[in-house]
Amino acid sequence: MPRLPRLTAKRIISILEKRGFKFVRQSGSHKIFRNKKGKRTTVSVHDNKILHPKTLKSIMADAEINPEELI
Repeated sequence: MPRLPRLTAKRIISILEKRGFKFVRQSGSHKIFRNKKGKRTTVSVHDNKILHPKTLKSIMADAEINPEELI
């Protein structure tokens, strides 16, 4: 598995939106997105900070994104 890129929440949100995820609601600093199939993922938004690799991996698993698609 290739090394994960360092992404901000803003960048991962744009990737999710391109893959058909729509913003549903927000709870504090957590934005919840859902696609037409009902898949749900949560992105924590903290200014322009880089997402922790485990957080990014969790979002990728929820949205079924391959690491190659992020590069």
